[in-house]
Amino acid sequence: MAATDRGSAELAAKAKKQLASGKAADPLEKLRLVCLSRGASGIKGIGRQFRIIDDDGSRSLDRREFYKGCTDFGADLSKEEMDQIFDRIDKDRSGTLDFDEFLQALRPPMSSARRELITKAFRKLDRTGDGVITVEDLRGVYNCKHHPKYQNGQWTEDDVFKEFLRTFETPNDADGVVTKEEFFNYYSGVSASVDNDAYFDLMMRNAYKI
Repeated sequence: MAATDRGSAELAAKAKKQLASGKAADPLEKLRLVCLSRGASGIKGIGRQFRIIDDDGSRSLDRREFYKGCTDFGADLSKEEMDQIFDRIDKDRSGTLDFDEFLQALRPPMSSARRELITKAFRKLDRTGDGVITVEDLRGVYNCKHHPKYQNGQWTEDDVFKEFLRTFETPNDADGVVTKEEFFNYYSGVSASVDNDAYFDLMMRNAYKI
């Protein structure tokens, strides 16, 4: 289901090299590389960071919250660079950034075929069709019987399900509910670590039987 450790490590090394070269003049590309330098989970990490800062639950960020989110995430951006990113995404000049629009702009470019596969996988797991994946959704959809800790009796079925859901969440901040945004954030990083379209297609189809 996840990116290979090797693929994620190669992605992180490549992004770090590009950052160190100083060739990423575009602030948004620079922030994207900062995320990818943390491996395949980098995009989902900044997504969680901004959700934490969104105190009022508006699913939008004002300029102050955006500055704080970038700084807390450890992005080495100047105030001018953060302003450029904010102004570029805030096309309607409302003074706030919509979560989804920001993350869509930040995700590495992905083909429509890859996006369609990710959407199909999410829909298959979201058995209730309520827009989120929970332990209840996974019953009868995700087979845990091959997990070694289930086989040796160390974990229950629910334990395996919870561990699977944590894949898509930020460590130490898992709530057992995976949104479509979190699912896409995770797989946008995985996609960036897989150059070959045929391999990505095979990986997704095998993992989710789609």
